Amino acid sequence: MNYTEKGSKTYLFSIVLVAVIGGLLFGYDTAVISGAEKGLQAFFLGAEDFVYTDSWHGFTCASALIGCIIGSAVSGYMASNWGRKNSLIFAGVMFFISALGSMEPEFLFFEHGVPNYSLLIAFNIYRVIGGVGVGLASAICPMYIAEVAPSNIRGTLVSWNQFAIIFGQLVVYMVNFFILGDHTNPIIESIGQGVNAVAPGSDPWTISTGWRYMFGSEAVPAGIFAILICLVPETPRYLVMSGQDDKALAVLCRINGKTEGNDILNDIKNTITEKTEKVFTYGILVIFVGVMLSVFQQAVGINAVLYYAPRIFGDMGMENPMMQTIIMGVVNILFTLIAIFTVEKWGRKPLLITGSTGMAIGAFGVAMTFGHAGLELVTMLSIMVYSASFMMSWGPICWVLIAEIFPNTIRGAAVAIAVAFQWIFNWIVSASFVPMFNMQTNGDPNFGHWFTYGLYGIICVLAALFVWKLVPETKGKTLEDMTRLWKKE
Repeated sequence: MNYTEKGSKTYLFSIVLVAVIGGLLFGYDTAVISGAEKGLQAFFLGAEDFVYTDSWHGFTCASALIGCIIGSAVSGYMASNWGRKNSLIFAGVMFFISALGSMEPEFLFFEHGVPNYSLLIAFNIYRVIGGVGVGLASAICPMYIAEVAPSNIRGTLVSWNQFAIIFGQLVVYMVNFFILGDHTNPIIESIGQGVNAVAPGSDPWTISTGWRYMFGSEAVPAGIFAILICLVPETPRYLVMSGQDDKALAVLCRINGKTEGNDILNDIKNTITEKTEKVFTYGILVIFVGVMLSVFQQAVGINAVLYYAPRIFGDMGMENPMMQTIIMGVVNILFTLIAIFTVEKWGRKPLLITGSTGMAIGAFGVAMTFGHAGLELVTMLSIMVYSASFMMSWGPICWVLIAEIFPNTIRGAAVAIAVAFQWIFNWIVSASFVPMFNMQTNGDPNFGHWFTYGLYGIICVLAALFVWKLVPETKGKTLEDMTRLWKKE
């Protein structure tokens, strides 16, 4: 086959576009719970064979994260042995099964509309299955993009994966909003000791049906992704590691042009002496940096806002918390675009340090104003500053660095370790947010508010210091340069 000297940007962008649908599903699946959780809670409060407590609801809302940890943990093995493409096909199937199963957990085994303990277990299993898909996509989508992208635009293209994640969250916020329509979320009343009841007059449609449509809506993008991912090529780095040099050259030449494609192939072959190396071949520091990037991305507390946004805005006294959540989603999209269009110009480190500073300011602003009459607008603006600063920095740039910082021969295993830590800390933050946020001391109802966001603010400052001292700048470097960079350390 003859290839031009320029290569095809259209071909490159088309396969990247397919890959970022995995990011969209990542955002969709993790945020769908924000609109569905109250209807789901009210549904299982109707169970007669067990008591659906706050603890059960917290576990159910976060159960997908168990799957995320599993999926990310096995992503290295799957990416290295199945290939990047086949692993993403499997992730798409997991998304599809989870969407339909979460919508109709009674399928085959239970009576429709009758909540009980066994049905709750079945529902959580389907959510864990979706989480496996998220875990795989979160590790392998940015890896796939990084391995097909030319070095001069790699950061921008990987950043589009984060845009897709945030866009997926915005889409599901809007889908949930339109599904809810003229209906209202049920009112949940506490009757003490972590036990709740559905208030009289709550809308029965949202309890029986609304949450089902919200979960089921994910089947559409999941099905599209599972089909389209079959049409993209395997990454040239994986093909070389698998001994398929001719196929790798064909992909490289089609993307980069004939001359540059041959040069890149030779560079890949020079840095890949065997299919894999031990994960600590390049020392502990590279793994530590990758893991801590993941830990800080979650420990700053962003997903506590994204997962519980409607509940937070409701507690602030906002009349339409779902609409406020959509506004936050739009702001997040706009600031993610800032990162996409500046990451190759400003570099990774300046964006991370700037974002950490903005997040700290926003978090401390929330800590000082939440719950104080007359300061609701300041609190909401502080949340927006906090969220927007994350979206222009740690949101996309962490994924860029994790996808590109590791040498070729350990990338699959190292990315799996880093992303597994990301999901573990995602679960810790998500599970700890509500109890921390609701803490009271000496009857002070705002103690938990300032403590929680004050803690997040301190972690943001520590994140900035970590980046300044330990994270190398990777702007403009090839993936093969990573081998040389860490060998010098």
